[in-house]
Amino acid sequence: MRVGLKSGLTAVAGLLLIPGFAAAQTPAARQVTFTKDVAPIFQQKCQDCHRPGAMAPMSLVSYQDARPWARSIKTKVANREMPPFHIDRTVGIQEFKNNPSLSAGEIDTIVKWVDAGAPQGNPADMPPARKFGDPNSWTIGEPDIVVKFPKYLVPAESPDLYGDLFADIPIDSDRYIKAIQTRSATAESHKVVHHALSYSVSPDAIQGDMSNEGGQFLVEYASGKNAEVYPEGSGVLLKAGEKARVSYHTHSYGEDTQMEIELGMVLYPKGYVPKKIRWSKQLAQPTTPLDIPPGQVARSDGYVMMHKPARIIAFQPHLHLLGTKQCLELIYPTEGASAKTEVVNCVNFNNSWHLSYNYADDVQPIVPAGTMLHNIQWHDNTAANPRASDPRNWVGNGNRTVDEMGFFWLGWVEITEEEYQAELAARKARQSRTTTQQQQQQQQQ
Repeated sequence: MRVGLKSGLTAVAGLLLIPGFAAAQTPAARQVTFTKDVAPIFQQKCQDCHRPGAMAPMSLVSYQDARPWARSIKTKVANREMPPFHIDRTVGIQEFKNNPSLSAGEIDTIVKWVDAGAPQGNPADMPPARKFGDPNSWTIGEPDIVVKFPKYLVPAESPDLYGDLFADIPIDSDRYIKAIQTRSATAESHKVVHHALSYSVSPDAIQGDMSNEGGQFLVEYASGKNAEVYPEGSGVLLKAGEKARVSYHTHSYGEDTQMEIELGMVLYPKGYVPKKIRWSKQLAQPTTPLDIPPGQVARSDGYVMMHKPARIIAFQPHLHLLGTKQCLELIYPTEGASAKTEVVNCVNFNNSWHLSYNYADDVQPIVPAGTMLHNIQWHDNTAANPRASDPRNWVGNGNRTVDEMGFFWLGWVEITEEEYQAELAARKARQSRTTTQQQQQQQQQ
């Protein structure tokens, strides 16, 4: 029987009105589940810390582990508080080495999972479990040498303690450091170390007043600090026959704790001398002492000049509990009334994570001699800040955990004027090529 066009369309229209017919022809969006979608993200980006025996407060290995924390997980990842990498993504350089951040797509997947009620999904979709080693293993790889400082008892109740510990450096000739990491040897030790500054010093110096004998600075550690890996061809000198010194600051947390600090180093081969010395210093202290009134958010500024051309390798903010944000701005040397400025980065600071942000090689800021580094920072002493111990009280400068600080650690290598001009020309050429390619793509569209 032949059906006319009109009657055929009518029949199809009638079928579309039958409940469930349209849905049967158009597949529904697949539900996001833990086993198929979320578990692979957790394995790649979260489980290094969130697993039994590691430093995080809860495990995210299994569905049963993660499900009770679903709403908290959504909040933390949507606000980009976890994984910890607190660069403001609206300004400045965005390319870094070893960036653990979630992509926008990964965040969207986790949010959809929680909003759907955090379903488990088919257990058969669960990826094979990751195999882990020691949760306290070195992130720089196996060090060539490890310096173990003497144990130090931090009482359960005590004011903040300061002092120095010394240990041998196991080398028989001068060497250059390629990568370095400070770690607390135990999870309990990690809780009491507020900061630890490591140096190499002359054996004769340790008999005197260390406040006047800093020695060769090696590395800074504070809560959550990551390792430092220097760019190829740059390093820090480690002299044979010297002692390692760690200048510590501890903060008690209610239990007697044996503080154990270790310093691991990857070294260049014997006899190798890198072309560049990698410098690291705390810079740009506020021009006036910190003044943070009760119930207020206070801004402060600090400045320091770079007297030689330089390539900036890493930027690390350092504030305490009230610190919420810090920005690094470059003020370039210019003639005339107006100076050219550039905001390199802003970091949404969290005192639990003193991270060093290591720039990708192609975007490391290069600065001419005479450039001013401008530190812009904010401290929040209001009830809205959960880390404010008592927002009714004024807070100022001090070394204790409950006092405040405000500077940044900067890692850099000095370059010659010729190297600066050559790199500047190369970057301008790359930018010109990129602009041309973008214009051509737009014309083709």
